[in-house]
Amino acid sequence: QLPLVESGGGLVRPGASVRLTCVGSGFTSEVYALGWFRQAPGKGRERVSCTTYGDEITFYDNSVKGRFTVSRDNAKNTMYLEMNNLTPEDTGLYSCVAGRSNRVCDGREAWDLWGPGTQVTVAS
Repeated sequence: QLPLVESGGGLVRPGASVRLTCVGSGFTSEVYALGWFRQAPGKGRERVSCTTYGDEITFYDNSVKGRFTVSRDNAKNTMYLEMNNLTPEDTGLYSCVAGRSNRVCDGREAWDLWGPGTQVTVAS
């Protein structure tokens, strides 16, 4: 059983909204920092968001700030990524990640768990 599994991706038109879900198993997400990464075809992986555990502060990449919103339901070991006003530049494989330390949010430590990802394609 994978520790993280994403769902909710698909093909959508520009301007549409999509909500991705990430479900964790085998660990308690309440004490993990959680994040989303994406990788566009032919490009490197980029971080979309990072949410600390405890105070649950979310940091967003500038490219998604104001359009994407992260929420987490620790009781369900689940995290969501609400994406609005999507553009073709948002196309990519979206993966959720978990880290035992909040230091993953500033890059001082590496992420511990990765999901396989869910594809989001924005095209007309």
